[in-house]
Amino acid sequence: MDDPDQDYPEIPEPYRPDAERFSFDVGKALRSVVSLRTEIPETAFTSTTLGTERSGHGVVIDPKGLVLTIGYLVVEAERVWLVSNDGRAAEGHVMGYDQETGFGLVQALQPLDVPALELGSSADLIPGDDVIVAGWGGEAHALQARVSARKEFAGYWEYLLDDAIFTTPAHPLWGGAALIGEDGTLRGIGSLYVRGEESGETEGNMIVPVDIIKPILPTLRTTGASGRPPRPWLGTFTAETSGRVVIVGTWQGGPAEIAGLKAGDLVVGVDDKPVEGMAGFFRGVWSLGPAGTLIPLNIYRDGDLVTITVQSCSRGDFYQSPNIH
Repeated sequence: MDDPDQDYPEIPEPYRPDAERFSFDVGKALRSVVSLRTEIPETAFTSTTLGTERSGHGVVIDPKGLVLTIGYLVVEAERVWLVSNDGRAAEGHVMGYDQETGFGLVQALQPLDVPALELGSSADLIPGDDVIVAGWGGEAHALQARVSARKEFAGYWEYLLDDAIFTTPAHPLWGGAALIGEDGTLRGIGSLYVRGEESGETEGNMIVPVDIIKPILPTLRTTGASGRPPRPWLGTFTAETSGRVVIVGTWQGGPAEIAGLKAGDLVVGVDDKPVEGMAGFFRGVWSLGPAGTLIPLNIYRDGDLVTITVQSCSRGDFYQSPNIH
């Protein structure tokens, strides 16, 4: 396979971690981060939005080669390749994907000969804490960073974190990167690049905290799912302006499109209860019941207030899963 280093620009030396500042073996911790590449069928539901070839990082979290990564890299993956810092390559298979947290699990099918990174406590991180944001490739792809904020994050694709971690400066290749705390434990997994107005400070990365996967990790590992009833999914893309939620698009063939929602629709309520902001919109939808629940949306369109009822479903029902075991 191709050398993954060709796609990964190095972090300038002044921005790399200073190993002497930390009480743990930084080099050993960085060896736990692997390159992750996936191939997705063209017929997959997410192929048009996320692509058919995806690349990022993952973190080995147990001695048998279990890798924790960000879910959008592995959802609907047909093939998975993992590469260690010393160039050892192994095929993997997707063990599980959880839409609610955004995490994915991959099992290496051959030994990678890398140490496992212990899961730490993401709850302990506070703004100002020094951290390392590390991609595959050792010190050259590791960034000395700090926590800039802890706050709610709402994603336009019907995703919500109550207490996301924001770091600065921004790692240029954040997907699946490891957030390593001052004690050498894994505190989170990189998800997004964010502008200053989203993070509350300068540009940086949004990190998914590891604490939210701990309760579901055993079930996710053995069954491929969290074990919780799936939330109702509408298939909307939304934007928020001054607390107002606007539909900017819908998934082709998804529940919202079938129900007749259109770009430009203003969501003013869910089941006759007013909503403010995307987080309020999502919580209003999820409060009505599990996937399959009918969701009445109060919509302002062309000067009229109308109610459009969406037959929700589980997002996973639309996904192909050729490589989840």
